[in-house]
Amino acid sequence: MSWFDRARAAAALAVALALGGCFQPLYGEAAHPGLVEKMREVEVAPIPERIGHYLGDNLIAKMNGSGETPPAKYRLTIKLTQSSQTPTVDSQINTADSATVVGIARFDLTKIEGGAVLYSGTATSAAVYDRTLQAYADLRAARDAEIRIARALADEIELRVAATLGEKS
Repeated sequence: MSWFDRARAAAALAVALALGGCFQPLYGEAAHPGLVEKMREVEVAPIPERIGHYLGDNLIAKMNGSGETPPAKYRLTIKLTQSSQTPTVDSQINTADSATVVGIARFDLTKIEGGAVLYSGTATSAAVYDRTLQAYADLRAARDAEIRIARALADEIELRVAATLGEKS
């Protein structure tokens, strides 16, 4: 490695380190003062079914990861539907090779005091998993797909809630 290559690498590293502190999260505390506190004031209503449990836990952790529980000012209610599709079927044993699980969450963010709806939306996510002739392996793969869907839905819902509450501040 020549001295020119080393100097170029050192310059690139110096520029990267200098610019490293310039980037801030879009809906972070610096861009929207008080947003983190508002996110902690969102109460997530219980969601039925196993995938609803996963989604609710992910949302609570994302919106209030501190463990503090200030009085709730907003309520997030979610109606979750889930479907499964098997697009391909093995012709020799007449069973599906894979399955696609689709989760659709319709949600409302309402103000607890007065009940005014601040935001209504729909989030959709899908996950694919392989199916085998082993029942336990299929069950575990389907459950893992549900967990992936819940994480993706929680990410999307949290972003929309943050955008809505960020506008209100």
